[in-house]
Amino acid sequence: MSNLSATCRRLLTTGVLLAATLAPQWVQAAYPEQPIKMIVAYSAGGGTDLVARLLAQTLQKYLGSNAAVVVVNRPGAGGAIGFAELASARPDGYTIGFINTPNVLTIPIERKSSFHWQNFDVLGNIVDDPGNFSVHADTPIKNLGELVAYAKANPEKVTYGSTGIGSDDHLAALMVERAAGVKLTHVPFKGSAEVHNAIASKQIVVAAMNIGEALQYQKGGTPLRHLGQMSEKRSTLAPQVPTFKEQGINVIMASLRGLAAPKGLPTPVREQLVQAVQKAVADPEFQSKAALAFAPLRYLEPVSYAAELKESEDGFKALWQVMPWADK
Repeated sequence: MSNLSATCRRLLTTGVLLAATLAPQWVQAAYPEQPIKMIVAYSAGGGTDLVARLLAQTLQKYLGSNAAVVVVNRPGAGGAIGFAELASARPDGYTIGFINTPNVLTIPIERKSSFHWQNFDVLGNIVDDPGNFSVHADTPIKNLGELVAYAKANPEKVTYGSTGIGSDDHLAALMVERAAGVKLTHVPFKGSAEVHNAIASKQIVVAAMNIGEALQYQKGGTPLRHLGQMSEKRSTLAPQVPTFKEQGINVIMASLRGLAAPKGLPTPVREQLVQAVQKAVADPEFQSKAALAFAPLRYLEPVSYAAELKESEDGFKALWQVMPWADK
């Protein structure tokens, strides 16, 4: 009996020591065990960048394990550089990023690209920001009617800045040209921050940017006049700004900004990220900070988000057939 008891004690001691040895390794292996990179396909200081930095702080809280989320800007080519890097990253949960419509949908339509929205595991939409035209407050143009009249009298002299070919701003401007019978001159930039700098220094006549971004820059001190927002109804962010539709130009355009990861995330990691995104967007502190940044939140869970991306893609494919925008 004594020998058997001694053997049992040795086995028990060995088991306890083995468990103690393995426990720290198991804790270290829990996701996330290293910083998570969040790619923003536009320049620092723009609307997507500001929301990304607010969201990154909140995500850290809900991911746990002392999570760190680091925002990395990859501007250029209308978002294609950042989207491509995100799509080709290792699907391990340590690279996530924002994808923006319509750019993530229109770029693969207009040219060969290394990404498609179905190359991503979508984690949830965050923002839905209507398009808008703004001018410098020193400009005598007070509304869309006056802008159209000036553009008709001065063909191609009205320059407008956008975040690139195929962006929501660019497509909306092309729609305005068709609807109003005018010709504008497109000046593409890497992001809304550059568009803002151009309108602030009066290098362009019109800043085609989302209403949330325009309000944010105005609050920062840039003297802007908003000519119209491209929503079905006036946004609660800017109830004083009439819609294009109200002014006789039926153009509806907005930008969805959502989170995604490379396709093929391990199921537990994907579920953890989806739950963290949902909790972060519902977080009162995040919502308060987003409101101060004029970011119109509209959360869509992954299935609904994917369905909306598919529907929008079908619409842009149809638009390409009648209004190819790559050479505009």
